[in-house]
Amino acid sequence: MMKTIALFILTVIAISSNAQNQVGIFVGPQATSAKYTINGINQPTDTKYGFHLGGVFKVPFEGRLYFSPSAFYSMKGYKVAFNQKAYPPDTLATDNNTTIHSFELAALLQVDFGKKANHLFFRGGPSLDFQLSGKEKFNLKNGTSVNRSIPFGFDKYGHYGANLLFQFGFETKNGFSIAALYGHGIGNINNADYGPTIRHRVFGLTLGKYLSSRKSTIDTRNKE
Repeated sequence: MMKTIALFILTVIAISSNAQNQVGIFVGPQATSAKYTINGINQPTDTKYGFHLGGVFKVPFEGRLYFSPSAFYSMKGYKVAFNQKAYPPDTLATDNNTTIHSFELAALLQVDFGKKANHLFFRGGPSLDFQLSGKEKFNLKNGTSVNRSIPFGFDKYGHYGANLLFQFGFETKNGFSIAALYGHGIGNINNADYGPTIRHRVFGLTLGKYLSSRKSTIDTRNKE
């Protein structure tokens, strides 16, 4: 994971050195759940609420197409009720309620619709998801409950996941943006053999602002 983060930091430094690029920050609320299956059978899930916070670049590529890499913290999680045996968390568990702290690196492409400074846009692409830590609480068939830190390992939960991210929003001439987002997990965050398949699902709203640039910087936003 550290090698991936280091490579991303070097990429950020290289991108920042180009005066034509924009740097922004973003934050927003999100509702998260999971596509949770055991032996191919869907398990009933419910949503958790969290938020995301990070930084983004807007790098000119061609015409109104931009490279838009980002790095951000994301609070995810899910609630699930079991009608099959599940390990993890435990073969005697009847449900599970998780909160997961993750760090995400996304390599997105952005398309601006129209040539005006105020315009709609679409972003999409893959991301790598690093599950840093978390908590889970579940009930057992004998009536007891367990509240613990999420265990990671080769036969437990995995530290790594992958997603497809999609955003549709609006940018203003002043550098503000608002977008609806959807994250579709394509990587299983469970490592245990014959265990459940768990893929993140995220719905949210992102509020962003491109930071002021030096006077020598060329503004890459569409002009009126």
